[in-house]
Amino acid sequence: MKSSELDYDLPPELIAQHPVARRDASRLLVYERAGGAIRHRSFSELPEETGGALVVVNDTRVVPARIPIEQPKGEVLLLEPVGEGVWEALARPTRRLRPGRRYGPVELLEHLGEGRWRVRLEGEPAGEAPLPPYITERLADPERYQTVYARAAGSAAAPTAGLHFTPELLARLDVEHVTLHVGLDTFRPISADELADHPLHGERYEVAAAVWERIRRAERVLAVGTTTVRVLETLARGSPLSGRTDLFVMPEFDFRRVDALLTNFHLPRSTLLALVMAFAGVEETRRLYRVAIDERYRFYSFGDAMLIR
Repeated sequence: MKSSELDYDLPPELIAQHPVARRDASRLLVYERAGGAIRHRSFSELPEETGGALVVVNDTRVVPARIPIEQPKGEVLLLEPVGEGVWEALARPTRRLRPGRRYGPVELLEHLGEGRWRVRLEGEPAGEAPLPPYITERLADPERYQTVYARAAGSAAAPTAGLHFTPELLARLDVEHVTLHVGLDTFRPISADELADHPLHGERYEVAAAVWERIRRAERVLAVGTTTVRVLETLARGSPLSGRTDLFVMPEFDFRRVDALLTNFHLPRSTLLALVMAFAGVEETRRLYRVAIDERYRFYSFGDAMLIR
């Protein structure tokens, strides 16, 4: 598949700059794969649409990982710890940065290529919420970039499909938790001409044995977000209950454990959009995105959601 097949035109005003006042007041586009029907609902109505499926969420917590630097003007984005006080990070402007230099609490140790660095951090991460660059408005409450069930700190970005849930809504669902710490693989744009040539570096995951046994035996499973899909499909292929996954889900993928997908509307040329196309179908996904644009759904991290069942 050509990466250009993941392109689409989005009016800039549909990029959500802030979350809605109440998490579950966002809109929900429901798509039935069997007959192609589309319904427009509120996220608060999700329990009526799950069909009794076991709902699996990613309980990772976003680290305050964005550390501004002054000279030169830029930032360090912590990706994941790789040793005592040592992290892998993205840093910019990379061409003006030098190994051995200290920038605030961060010392650059080694340039790994493609803007990635090995760095030493003084103390615990105490930067800003790592909001994506397309969000230009300041976030009044940093907790709105966390899911209400976030507990395992380790992500450089939020698993955004989960941002819509409230404790009251979760109480109406049958829910299990897995963990995948969102890193470079999830949010890095595709640069290769061929989708299959895009490299994945792997992201850390962990699932309790009893949780996986229940998920494995469930009649139907609804995965909340693309990161949850990657965990479940990694385990369904016989991988251990904890480790790293570089599973690349793209069209023609054989889904072995996910029966329904809840997800936000994703950026063009992203691995996330490729995963949605793999689950819903390429042309079907293009149609759904056209409908969402025509109906003025809000896109990306703080935007609305879509249920594919």
